[in-house]
Amino acid sequence: MNLWATKSIATLRAEADQAGEHQLKRALTPLNLITLGIGAIIGAGIFVLTGQAAAQYAGPAVWISMILVGIACAFAGLCYAEMASAVPVAGSAYTYSYATMGELVAWIIGWDLVLEYAAGAATVGVGWSGHFVSLLGNFGLKLPAGLTAAPTTWCTAANVQAAIAGCAHTGLNLTGAIINLPAVFVVAVMSTILVIGIKESAKVNNFIVLLKLTIIFLIVAVGLTHITSANWKPLIPPNTGEWGTYGISGILRGAGLVFFAYIGFDAVSTAAQEARNPQKDMPIGILGSLFVCTLLYVIVSALLTGMVNYKELLALQTSSPPDYAAPMAYAMKHVGAPEWVRISVDVGAVLGLGSVILVMLLGQSRVFYSMSRDGLLGGWAGRVHPKFRTPYLSTIYTGIAVGLATGLLPLQLLGQLVNIGTLLAFVLVCAGVWILRKKRPDLDRPFRTPWVPFVPIAGVVCCLGLMATLPADTWIRLIVWLLIGFTIYFGYSRKHSRLQRELAGGAGGPPPSMGGGGGGGPRGQPPRR
Repeated sequence: MNLWATKSIATLRAEADQAGEHQLKRALTPLNLITLGIGAIIGAGIFVLTGQAAAQYAGPAVWISMILVGIACAFAGLCYAEMASAVPVAGSAYTYSYATMGELVAWIIGWDLVLEYAAGAATVGVGWSGHFVSLLGNFGLKLPAGLTAAPTTWCTAANVQAAIAGCAHTGLNLTGAIINLPAVFVVAVMSTILVIGIKESAKVNNFIVLLKLTIIFLIVAVGLTHITSANWKPLIPPNTGEWGTYGISGILRGAGLVFFAYIGFDAVSTAAQEARNPQKDMPIGILGSLFVCTLLYVIVSALLTGMVNYKELLALQTSSPPDYAAPMAYAMKHVGAPEWVRISVDVGAVLGLGSVILVMLLGQSRVFYSMSRDGLLGGWAGRVHPKFRTPYLSTIYTGIAVGLATGLLPLQLLGQLVNIGTLLAFVLVCAGVWILRKKRPDLDRPFRTPWVPFVPIAGVVCCLGLMATLPADTWIRLIVWLLIGFTIYFGYSRKHSRLQRELAGGAGGPPPSMGGGGGGGPRGQPPRR
């Protein structure tokens, strides 16, 4: 059993070029891919996590955290662009790792991507709920408090020391709520849209992105007229004596948190098998969306701390969950913006965060789809609906799991899990570009990352550096999650791996056919297990 066996680029490209009712539908244009990236990137970072990072870690210097993360993501984005053009197959970092570093590494990253996409969708679902409740409040409607928050919250030592409401001790604390029902609802709606079709999903996302960008420009216009320069002083608050709480270390810790805001650009690569011309269009979608969103993040994060003092943002944690999960809406209220502006922010956030959830769910279901085609997951994950041409069972099951997580787990815990999972994916993709340049210098690369090996190495170093800023308990959760993954791999996946059975040859039976859906099931579907 060769755990380091790689899947050939030729095989991957052949799979991507297959057609039929059980294959994914190629319907996405370059504009669709850019808006897909913007739809995933612009969301929780502006409307939710920026306020949290400024309040707890970076203070007014949160925009510096944004720049640092933007630089790190630029290195990773260039590597993703090359990989997506060379290996234009659904599955993102999972598929790239399979082609460069072998099956075991591919499994690790595929399992790790669950933390990025599934936990990412759940994180944004919590933020969506806060803005939805805030929006209803503008019209005098109020949902029961027990149905608008998770039953638990995550408290740091600083939270306990500051006597933040609900923080009796560090770690998980009970809130008294039952379930975050609005968050569960939006996950169900977006999952349904994804099942119906990729083209329909893209149309919904395009509309939402247009509206979301309009709202952001409105926020910028209002913010520029309501800046209090004193709120930016000191730019870097003195460290409290605890690493990561203000000071230079706070900027770095803040960067580790707001990194979540940038993960959308890699979700674009999961749709490579649904792009009309992936070799040309994937780099445009990845790099274009990353550039636009980085610029907007830096501007808006600076405006937020200029409108509201970071200490007041910290105090929001003692208020109701809607204010804590909706700092931008609070900022509009704080500066006395007209009611229609405040309502517009909530509308934009509700729709905008919905598009992030849609793209994250899309990414997760496509990773499961790719893993199923390789035999590492059961055939259910690779089944494509004959009418809608989407991996419908993978989407439905992902939606159920994400709905439960977003309804029951706290925002802070989910956000940290997403960050460390994404950073690990970025490290492996950057390393994969360098490895593939060494192993396959002859490979056709419609887009080539410049300054190799500097860019891949810089990407690895920056991402590992951001991982180092995350709390120790986040690392522990990652290790536990990976151990669970190893158990599944050695207990099931390696025994059903199509590549391993092909390598075994006569000892393991005939190699599986790569025709149709990449498996031996009827009409090209993955075989039933």
